[in-house]
Amino acid sequence: MEWARRLGGRGVADAATAVVVALAVGYAIVDPPGPSSWWPAWSAWPVAGVVSFPVAVRRRRPRAMLALACAAGVLATVAGAVAAGAIWVSFVPTVLVLYLVATTTSVAWSVAGLAACLSAAVTAILIFYARVFPGLAPSAWRSELPPYWPVEIGMICVLLTAGWAVGAVVRWKRDTTARLVRHLAEAAVADERRRIARELHDVIGHSMSLIAVKATVANHVADARPQEVRAALAVIEETSRSTLTEIHRVLDLLRSDGDPQQARLPVPGMADLPELAAHARSAGVEVDLTVREEAALPPAVAVSVYRIVQQALTNVITHAGPTRCAVTVDVDGREVVIEVVDDGSRHGRPPRPGHGGHGLIGMRERAKMYGGTFSAGSRPEGGFRVSARLPYDPNGTMT
Repeated sequence: MEWARRLGGRGVADAATAVVVALAVGYAIVDPPGPSSWWPAWSAWPVAGVVSFPVAVRRRRPRAMLALACAAGVLATVAGAVAAGAIWVSFVPTVLVLYLVATTTSVAWSVAGLAACLSAAVTAILIFYARVFPGLAPSAWRSELPPYWPVEIGMICVLLTAGWAVGAVVRWKRDTTARLVRHLAEAAVADERRRIARELHDVIGHSMSLIAVKATVANHVADARPQEVRAALAVIEETSRSTLTEIHRVLDLLRSDGDPQQARLPVPGMADLPELAAHARSAGVEVDLTVREEAALPPAVAVSVYRIVQQALTNVITHAGPTRCAVTVDVDGREVVIEVVDDGSRHGRPPRPGHGGHGLIGMRERAKMYGGTFSAGSRPEGGFRVSARLPYDPNGTMT
């Protein structure tokens, strides 16, 4: 119905709870364990409705409804509208509203509300048993639970404290869950930033190394061999354009998936390895590329293979070129084995260290992401060797 849709599921549940509580309070007043109230019998149901009303609208103004529920219970008790032995039932609405207050407000405020309700309820019961109870007519039947103010106070204190404690635990659990969700979201953002930084490092590092080598060659032969200068500039131009395309592709990851103005560019993979080898050859590195692919790689694994080979060739160009380099990529359907071996610098440069540098760290992280292994170090016979193994299943997940 329209009114139910406006209230919402929780509003309907609260209204139903208020009706049930009102029936319980009214029955407790009509048929109490002790002497009945001096008020007329029909007044039990209006009193029960007033006492229980805050439960129905407690979600709109929890603090105000807590004050109203407690005040209604106190006034009904002091005025003698409730029956001896069942006064605690009139404070059940206060317990339900206090639970909501404890789940939605600060601990300090909910503790203050609990203390105020306990003080008001205890004071009202003491006034009732001191002034109202002596004037009530004795009950016609002996009760199994005779009226006794310590029992009433104990019941109310237990109920109010239990309602507050449950609400406080629920609030703590919600806050803990919210903090955990925020932490996971922040961790995901940090991982994405590191991944993008690694992609940019691989793209820019490879291209700038190649451009630097070609610019150095062009600078040295500018006067003697102008044709080589033009060839070097052509390589620099082509490398710059491809690098810009790669950078745009990586930065595209920062855009939202629903951005219609950003075209998706193809990600690099196994088919782009020959182009990597060609770039390295243009920088003076004799690359012998061997690819044995018995099964098609999942796209995510193919990108990692491409980046590892790219970074390894970048290191060869930067630290050992011109030299000879052998690149082997072996795919057998369960794992990818990558090996990049160079013969060392022909100019007698000292061998580079086997550890350190963001390039080696990035390659090691890519291998570790798939539960694989990575090693890099100088060869006894000279040169440098990079080896990586990436196990995977046909879905591209870790084995």
